[in-house]
Amino acid sequence: MNRGPTKILVADDDAMVRTTVSKILEMFGHQVDTVIGGKEALEIVNSSYDVIILDINMPEMDGFETMDHLNKLGLDIPVLFLTGAGSMHYAVKAINLGAYDFLTKPIEDLDIFNVKIRRAIEKRMYVLKESRYRQSLEDDIQEKARQLEEQNKLLLTYSNSLENATVQLMSSLQNAMEEKDYYTAGHTIRVTEYALMLGLAMELSENEILILRRAAQFHDIGKLVIDLSCIQKPGKLTDEEWLLIRKHPSVGANIIKPLGFMKKEQFIIRHHHERFDGKGYPDGLCGDELDILTKIITVVDSYDAMTSRRNYRENKTMEEAVEELYRCSGTQFEPAIVEAFARSIVDFKLPENGFSEKSLDNLYEKKVVT
Repeated sequence: MNRGPTKILVADDDAMVRTTVSKILEMFGHQVDTVIGGKEALEIVNSSYDVIILDINMPEMDGFETMDHLNKLGLDIPVLFLTGAGSMHYAVKAINLGAYDFLTKPIEDLDIFNVKIRRAIEKRMYVLKESRYRQSLEDDIQEKARQLEEQNKLLLTYSNSLENATVQLMSSLQNAMEEKDYYTAGHTIRVTEYALMLGLAMELSENEILILRRAAQFHDIGKLVIDLSCIQKPGKLTDEEWLLIRKHPSVGANIIKPLGFMKKEQFIIRHHHERFDGKGYPDGLCGDELDILTKIITVVDSYDAMTSRRNYRENKTMEEAVEELYRCSGTQFEPAIVEAFARSIVDFKLPENGFSEKSLDNLYEKKVVT
């Protein structure tokens, strides 16, 4: 980058010294500005200067005080002190302030003078180059960070789209399974609706509501690989058929397992037939081994099973089902969950057009918006 002639600022209260130093510097090809003191130097100094030459003994503001102010400006311009009264005290003070070098007056050896000025200019060039490199590096880092942020946004959008597409596909499979069974048709949507109702009543977080919704939607997905004749069979199941039915939670969890974004849902699906007292299946978990979301699903799943028509029994009324939940509270179900559900179901209004994905969306959006 061509910056033109180097600029040097000279501050000295002696007019003859200013004139002499200025002429010598101009002879060596530099552009020179002169001022009568430190105060005036501070008024005009800026980053366009490459070197500053300061007299030490000046009225109002001496060279050391001037340099102290220059340091606070942070311009990083090399300063050379011009003095005719050299001493160790001056040297130490100048070094502590960060002075680059000393020039003695009167100037007798022009070669040495020129070398010191050139070295100071080289330092200034190095400082400017380093500053430009640092700025370029910072700009590059900011640009890379911006690009990375954009890529992360795209990846997040893609990931969300992929998750949504996966959930929609699985929902379609689930619905197709339920449509084959007159008695269980709509079970998944109803369980999901009840789960969201209870989750809202218990003031669960938005993330917990999302997990609860997905777990409810796919809690019976393991039945996809079970012979529907077992599910639809009137009357009592054989031991073999019962063992087959009992496999659907673990089978469902295995179906969900490859989906890394549904690890918590996988746990709920596997354990939605566990009991509070540990007598459930498949793992016999109990009490605090089961999280609150799993306990919610066990209650609402059982409630819908009791209040829905089955080919082997009559359905219960809401009051009868709630009474049964209370009867099994502390054994099959978490008492606090039963109590919260019993309070909520009384005020729960069924959607005007029945249960649907739209009604689920409305309940879910209610939580997200609030």
